[in-house]
Formats: sequence, structure tokens, C-alpha cells
Amino acid sequence: MILVTGATGTVGREVLRLLAGRGVPLRAMTRDVARLPSHEAKVEVVRADFEAPETLRAAVDGVDAVFLLTAPGSWVPGHDLAMIDAARAAGVRKVVKLSAVGGGSGPAGWHAPGEEALAAGGLAWTALRPSSFASNTLRWAAAIRAGEPVPNLTGTGTQGVVDPRDVAEVAVAALLGAEHDGTVLTLTGPGLVSVPDQAAQLSEILGLPISTVDVPLETAREQLLAAGLDPSVADVAVQGSRLVREGGNAVVTGDVQRVLGRPPRSFRTWALDHRGAFLDTRA
Repeated sequence: MILVTGATGTVGREVLRLLAGRGVPLRAMTRDVARLPSHEAKVEVVRADFEAPETLRAAVDGVDAVFLLTAPGSWVPGHDLAMIDAARAAGVRKVVKLSAVGGGSGPAGWHAPGEEALAAGGLAWTALRPSSFASNTLRWAAAIRAGEPVPNLTGTGTQGVVDPRDVAEVAVAALLGAEHDGTVLTLTGPGLVSVPDQAAQLSEILGLPISTVDVPLETAREQLLAAGLDPSVADVAVQGSRLVREGGNAVVTGDVQRVLGRPPRSFRTWALDHRGAFLDTRA
């Protein structure tokens, strides 16, 4: 039995789909059952909350492995440690944690306590540190349909933008095998791309003119707060953008290829597969 947390999110949902396709006994943890996709109707669902330890104990009862994905925010360390404690107490064998690129320090430092707790022993574990997701550009869809420039918080800074489907496939490999136990995997795409690069590729694929507009980081923070984001999330988003602007996330690794035995998908491949989402007014 594998427990998937964050089961309604971009990566968690794909992990659930891949495992279900392999006939693996599955349990999906969520606070909102209605958000689970319909194809997961046969997956056992447990309502649980990282803030309620007694619900975590029920969630991990009889579980062999956990895919640990906690929503970003200052609460990540507490949520990670609560699940790791529950897993240890229940005799769970393995935890695969979704962290973030540079998860031991910097803007993603809130993942460090969870990674350290896993490395301290008692469980088999793998930490996944993905770079920026290709799917983040879906936030541009409304602007693209309106013919407006897309916001650029990172200037000409480049990143090893990764397809979340690759992240999910690596997670499944780590959950089902032992080869990657005790390792930290930094997951990137095959090359470095900037926001202007992504806009240019989308412009070509969609057949639409797409330009970018530079957004000062303080303005970006104010916009994020106005949109209702927690200040800790807004602050980390700004710190991360500044890091990228300064070249601090210009990282490409071979970890996806090493785990999956094939090259990672490029941003162009992801964009081709999702071009409809940029044009569909229901997106």
C-alpha cells in the first residue's frame, strides 16, 4: 500500500495516475475528496490534515511507502515532520519526499528539516528536488488569450525547467524500487531556458505573438499578497525570482535520465502537449 499526499496537485495527481495504472494498492490523502479526479474512483481515500496528528496516524495505518508532498509555505517543516513521525510510528518502510531545487538552503530552505529528518534514519527515503515546473507557464494563459504580455520576474536568468510528468515518473521509480534509496535527486529538463525563451517557444507553437514585461520584484510581492498568498509564500517566490535573475538556478543535471533511462522532456515538448490549455477559454 502506497499513500500519496498532495493527491490533488500537479505532481501528486500524476503520481496517483501512474501508480493506479500499475495496479498498485493506493491510498490518497486529501482534505477535499471532491477534488480527486474521477479516474481515481477505485483508490482508497482518506481525509487527513497535516495539522491533526491523529488523522495522519489513520492515514499511514497499514502503509508500506509514502509520497510526501506538502503545500508550500512556512508550515512545510511542521507538516513534513508530523508525517515522518507518524510514518515511523506506524512502521512505514519508505518515504519519498518532494522537495525543491536547492532544498537544503536558500529560498527552498523550508524543506531542509524534513530532508534532515529522513536522513537521520529509521526509514528508507529519497528526496526529489525539482527545478521550476514547465506547467508554471499556465498562469500566462489569460494574458496570452487577451494578447497581453506575460509577466517576467526573472529577467534573462535561466533555469533547467522540468516537466512535472518527469518528476512524477521519478517519484514512482523511487517508491517502487530500492536503487535510489538514501539519495537526493535534482530533477531538471535537458537545457537552460529563460522566461523570454519560454515565451518565444510558446509564440511559435501557438502561432500567436507573445511578449514579456519585466515586473519589479517588490511589485510582484505586492501582487502576490493582493492575490491572497501567505506572506511566507510571497517572500519565497520573490527570493527565488531574485536567485534566478542572478544566475543562481542555472542548473542542469542528468538525474532524470539516470532514473528513467531516457532524456528528460524539454519545455517545447511540454508546451506542444499542453498547447490547448493556453487557447481554451475554460482553462
